[in-house]
Amino acid sequence: MDLDLTEEQEMFHSATRKFLERVSSMAHVRELWKCESGFDRASWRQAAELGWFAAFADEQDGGGCVSGHPLADASIVVEEVGRALFPGPVVPTNVVAYAIAQSGSSAQRSEYLPGLIGGDSIGAWAFAESADLWDGAGIDLEAMPEGDGFRLTGLKSCVQDAASADLLVVSARAPAGLTQFLLPKGTPGVNVSPLDSLDLGRRFANVQFDGAVVPSHAVLGDVGGAGAAIERQRDLATVLVCAETVGAVNRCYEMTLEYARMRKTFGRPIGSYQALKHRFADMLLWLEGAKAITVAAASAAELDVDRAQYASIAKAYVSDRGPAIVRDCLQIHGGIGYTWEYDLHLFLRRVDSNAALFGGAAHHEDRLADLVGL
Repeated sequence: MDLDLTEEQEMFHSATRKFLERVSSMAHVRELWKCESGFDRASWRQAAELGWFAAFADEQDGGGCVSGHPLADASIVVEEVGRALFPGPVVPTNVVAYAIAQSGSSAQRSEYLPGLIGGDSIGAWAFAESADLWDGAGIDLEAMPEGDGFRLTGLKSCVQDAASADLLVVSARAPAGLTQFLLPKGTPGVNVSPLDSLDLGRRFANVQFDGAVVPSHAVLGDVGGAGAAIERQRDLATVLVCAETVGAVNRCYEMTLEYARMRKTFGRPIGSYQALKHRFADMLLWLEGAKAITVAAASAAELDVDRAQYASIAKAYVSDRGPAIVRDCLQIHGGIGYTWEYDLHLFLRRVDSNAALFGGAAHHEDRLADLVGL
């Protein structure tokens, strides 16, 4: 999204796009819908070799990023992921790695980060409990002290790739306040129920905690002190989802522009008609605006200056204009855009799903109003 990429970032961007062109053709993406996990573990490990999941961890923990700006580098990856509709929990795994790198003890970092960074482990964040509540106030999962640990009771919804995850970061409410836990796959009392998803390339699930008992060393950070960490994780995830949406929308725009140059009526390309020229100009303006605000939000998050405000401005704008652009693209394609065989509707599914993840436009407009005191 940023036109001022460093030389190292340009190389990283080029390597990422070439890799995705090789392993994530649309034909292969469609084939992966038939498998239970929805993504290819072999490709996932190859992606890890490119550094897709290392940006938010320190070098002493096996991580590192290309430019010294981890969110900028991760945004390069997820934008290309959106462009290719690459299936798999790229955003959740990065958020989990970030959470552990920021709040984890030395033992937790050494136990979990190598697997996440190396592509051997999948991470998922069990955060939301309702499709309408994407903030700390909506967390009601109960974490009651029991013996040397805690008993978790409640439901998490819309957890991306929970069924495939080797590690869950669970945000819960203890008597002392918001607290996060690290739960490995197979923890007794944790049950995953798959959900139907608009986006056929991703898997979502409800995660039910039926009195799951976790030891004290599973606490991520301080008991009762996770509120700020959860907000940082949410803003990080929000920016990454915006970047992924920008990649998907940009690809739709390119497809539609190419189609308008090729499709002819009355002996001339439909793109030569003034009415469509105006529509393309509007779409490009919205798209460039989405790119600009997402870059600004990533920068604000890295500097931790007005992080929450910029994240909500970006999400509100991208969640509104992104689907509008893709629907315009669909209309310009006419009947072919509605066919199962044509790929455009797959991008619409991804963009619409992303518009709801971590709060839609209305949610972030309300949050922004609260942040600035309106």
